[in-house]
Amino acid sequence: MEISESKSGDAAVLSIAGRLDSSTAQQLESRLTMVLDGHPAVVLDLAGLDYVSSAGLRVLLKGAKQAKGRNAALLLAGLRPHVQEVFDISGFTAIFAIHPDRKAAAAALGGA
Repeated sequence: MEISESKSGDAAVLSIAGRLDSSTAQQLESRLTMVLDGHPAVVLDLAGLDYVSSAGLRVLLKGAKQAKGRNAALLLAGLRPHVQEVFDISGFTAIFAIHPDRKAAAAALGGA
């Protein structure tokens, strides 16, 4: 899994590519915790995510709880159809604000 970071207004954007599973979940958990500490909003651009396992979903759920506790926003963007299906089946679409792409997520935050 590869994680790259950029900014969109006040929000941090983490672009995730590859597989989010038990062997990579800790990497995202550490990075997400660090980024949530320093930003009022985080967009996870998942357009490059090929696969997400239950371990990956757990990390995302933990991130959502951390964001809520910090009064921060955590938005997801760019889910591929097969990843979107995992979110639908697991009920995660009800937990997260999911946008078609990072531009739409930034617009939802009031940024460009």
